[in-house]
Order: sequence, then C-alpha cells, then structure tokens
Amino acid sequence: MAAVKNDTPEVIEQITKMIPQSIWVNDEDSYRLPQISILNRCENVFNFLVHEVTHDKNLLTTFKDKDENNLLHLAGRLAPKQKLNMVLEVSKLVRPSEREATNLKEETPIMIFRKEHKALRQEGEEWMKKISDSYTITAALIITIVFAAAITVPGGNNGDTGKPLYETKPSFIIFAASYAISLFTSTTSLLLFLSILTSRYAEEDFLYTLPNKLILGLVMLFISVTSMMIAFSATLYIMFGQQKSWILIPIIALTCLPIASFVTLQLPLLVDIISSTYGHGIFVKRSRRA
Repeated sequence: MAAVKNDTPEVIEQITKMIPQSIWVNDEDSYRLPQISILNRCENVFNFLVHEVTHDKNLLTTFKDKDENNLLHLAGRLAPKQKLNMVLEVSKLVRPSEREATNLKEETPIMIFRKEHKALRQEGEEWMKKISDSYTITAALIITIVFAAAITVPGGNNGDTGKPLYETKPSFIIFAASYAISLFTSTTSLLLFLSILTSRYAEEDFLYTLPNKLILGLVMLFISVTSMMIAFSATLYIMFGQQKSWILIPIIALTCLPIASFVTLQLPLLVDIISSTYGHGIFVKRSRRA
C-alpha cells in the first residue's frame, strides 16, 4: 500500500513477481490497488496496473467500493495538490454504461466531479477573467498605437502624386507590412480575449476551449508586439538612418529588449498551458528494461 501511495511501480512490480496474488489485496477501507492509485492520483502505478498487470482492462472497471462508486466516481473526487486529475483518462478506460452509473447516493461520476471541483472551477474562472482582462487592455493599446502610426507616413508624401516618398525603399515596405501584421494580430488577440471574458465557464470549457483561446491569443499578442517593434524600428531608420548604416545596431538592440522581455515573462505561462492541454496521457506503455 505504501508503494502505491508513493507512486513507485517498480516496487509493485517486484512484489507481484514474487507474490502474484498481492495485486488483489484490500486496505482497511476495502479499496484495491487500482482504486487506491486513483484516489491518490498515482498515475505511474495506475498506468502499470493497466498495461503490465491486468490484461483485461474491463475487469478494472468493475471494481466498486462499499458505496457503489466505480473508478470514474473515485476519479471525479477533488485531486490532492500537485497530483494529476485522472477523470479524462479513466473515462476513456471505463465502459459507456459506467460513465452514467450511480452510487448509493444516486450520484453519477460527473455529479461528483462538479460538486468536488466547484471551488476550483470558480478559482479558474476568476484567474481566466483577470488575465484576459489584462491582455485585452494591452491588445487595445497596441491597436490604438498601431492604427495612429499607420496613417502617418514616415518621410512625407509626394506633393504631386500623394504617394509616399520612400514607397520603393525596403525599409518602407518593412514598415508598412509590419504595421499591417501588428494591427491584424492585435485585433485578433483582442477578440479572443473578449471571447474568454464572455465565456460561460462550464467544466468542459476548461479542457480545451478556454486554453485554446488563451494560447492563440498569447501567440497573436506576441506577433503583434514583435511586428510593432519592427515597424517602429523601420520608421527610425527611414527618418534618421539614411546613409548611416551604423544606426541599425542600436535600433536592433533596442528592438530586441521589449521582445525578449515579453518572451521571458510570458513564455513560461504559454508552455504550462500547452503542456497541460496537449501533454501525453497517463496510459502509456512502459518501456521494458533490458
């Protein structure tokens, strides 16, 4: 039991090799090893029991406790801190009939999940709203700055034709393209963050819908900031860098500063969201050691 709670499948593997019947032992609450591993969110042990020990996975799904809770009922309980929530993975394992099964209190697994995670859902909703509100303000500021700068042509216009004086210069083409990209991407990120603020925040929305919007919004915001800084650098070069190639060095150095700051501060959040949303499941066969 200690090996299960400490999530050490190697110890269980050695014990089951010497005493195969030990896999079916119960603890003081009549829970068997698969049930204990789910209650304690021991994904490595449960993965070992599914792939290495039990050849018939349907046999695991038949386990019930004294209150008629199946594995999915147990997985729906609030997970301990720093432990993987196994509801989605276990729901893939159990039979469809077990997903709607009720215990002695007439509760289905989804009812238990919603009751146990009510406070956690509220915390997640508040966090999503706060972070989306901050990013919405940032995106709106970028849109305002970029739109005002885009209609101000650096270097002026030709008095006869009205066309920009530097329209054929590579620096001007970079300026125009960068500001256009920044305007479009910042507008897209603003709409994405607004959609998060107006979401219904149901339990299933936290699985893919809200993380996907947040991931895409952050990516669009990063592209917008990067394009804006490139466009501003092109403007500086057009105004002050003609025939002065050395000015490119301080311009590039200063341009990289806000971009690097954005990446340093926001990349960890983006990586965490992507890994938690699209990370591999727990049911992966363990590689055999030589």
